[in-house]
Amino acid sequence: MVFSAQRRRPQARHDREVEADGLLLPVRIVEHAGARRLTMRIQPGGRALKVTVPPHVSDAQVDQFIERNRNWVAARVARIPATVAVAVGATIPYLGRGHRIVHLDRLRGVVEVRDIAGEPSLLVPGEPEQAGRKVAHFLKAQARQHLDRAVACHAGALGVRARAIRITDTVSRWGSCSTTRTLSFSWRIVMAPPEVLDYLAAHEVAHLVEMNHSPAFWAVVAELCPQMSRHRAWLRRHGGTLHAITIG
Repeated sequence: MVFSAQRRRPQARHDREVEADGLLLPVRIVEHAGARRLTMRIQPGGRALKVTVPPHVSDAQVDQFIERNRNWVAARVARIPATVAVAVGATIPYLGRGHRIVHLDRLRGVVEVRDIAGEPSLLVPGEPEQAGRKVAHFLKAQARQHLDRAVACHAGALGVRARAIRITDTVSRWGSCSTTRTLSFSWRIVMAPPEVLDYLAAHEVAHLVEMNHSPAFWAVVAELCPQMSRHRAWLRRHGGTLHAITIG
C-alpha cells in the first residue's frame, strides 16, 4: 500500500484497460526511476489497477506483463467486498464500529451519533433520499476534526509543522505528503478504528522529517506510533471494505 509521494515524482505513461472477471478496469501506468521491476497493485475498492514500471521497459513489455497477470487480477477482484450504498437502513463503520443509518422524521438538523436499543446509530434528519449526502458530509467533517487533532499532536512531538491538511476521496492511497508539506488524507479513514486513524496521521507527519520510506523514516513512525505494524495490517485487511462503501 502506497502512502506518500517520493522526492522524485513518477512519470505517467499512456493508460490502458483490462478485462477481469467480467469487469473493465482502468490501468494507470506509472514510470518510476527507482523501480527495479514491473509491479501491479489493485487500488483500494478494486475499481482500478496501478502498474509501476522502470524507465527502460517498453510499452510492449508492459502489455505482456498485464496480460500475464490477467488471471491474478480476476482472482483478486473476485475477493473484493461487495459495495454498500449509504442509505437509510444500511450499516456502515464509524470509528471502527458499525452504525446503522436511521432516518429522523424532521426536516432540519445535523447527523447525530446515538445508541438506539443498544445499537450504535447515525440519526439523519431531512428527506430519506438525502441521507447518503448528509452522512457523507458528517463523515468528512469528522475526519477533518480527528485528523487535525492527530496531526497537531504528532507534529508537535517532532517539532515540525504541516503547511496544510487536505481531506480527499482518493482511491490510490490513504494519505500523502507533498514536497510543499501539504498532508492529504482520505476521509474514509474516519471509518477505521481511532488508533488506525492515528497511525495514518503519524505516518504522514513522519514524512515531514523523512520524505521517503527508508529505515530512518520507519523509525520515526515507530517513535510516534509503537503499534504501527498492527495498524498497517488492519488497513491491509480491511481497507477494501471501507472503499467498497459508496455514496451517491
